[in-house]
Amino acid sequence: MTPTPQLSLGLLLTAAAGFADAIGFIELGGHYTSFMSGNTTQLGDALAHGGWSIAATAASLVLLFVIGSFIGSMLALLAGARWGSGAVTALVLASVLLTLALAMLGFPATQFMLVLAAGAGAQNAILPATGSVRLGTTFVTGTLFAAGQDFARALRGLAPPWRWLQHLLVWNSLMIGALIGGLGYAMLGINALLVPALVYLGFMIAFIARRPAKVMA
Repeated sequence: MTPTPQLSLGLLLTAAAGFADAIGFIELGGHYTSFMSGNTTQLGDALAHGGWSIAATAASLVLLFVIGSFIGSMLALLAGARWGSGAVTALVLASVLLTLALAMLGFPATQFMLVLAAGAGAQNAILPATGSVRLGTTFVTGTLFAAGQDFARALRGLAPPWRWLQHLLVWNSLMIGALIGGLGYAMLGINALLVPALVYLGFMIAFIARRPAKVMA
């Protein structure tokens, strides 16, 4: 089982991702900044029917997500265990703020949302793997599979009896974040991205200010 404090932090990060992805979905008219399975399906369908502009948008989002994942993961490795999470969170925060800046400058959503997709890819490198629950991620397809798998294993006595519920909490966090993001966009438009930006800012400060773990002799 994942410890409760770490689970809570991961759920908040996942909710922030859901919030941002809902805004991206609205701005892009049906594309995603973090759900690459959906974008890949749209890419294949667009290529099959000659929808070249749709295909270009979907392919660009997938590419930027991968680039963001690479940069975030490399940054975490270079910064090390002490500074990695803070450094990657700063990168994600920068991507959200740059997205807002480009939107304010009049760039089209198909361009400025690419920055947010890169940030979504990087976010998955913020928290190191802890236990069996994937925390702070921007997608939950694997998480839903893990919930069903752990439920089956729990019934056979092969997994902790309630661990499958932790997976569902991660899914629920993304869904609630997306719900609030949709409502926030209805009130504030693209400026609603300031809400997850504040969440990332808080995490960045907390990660940087935390005391390093003591090394046992």
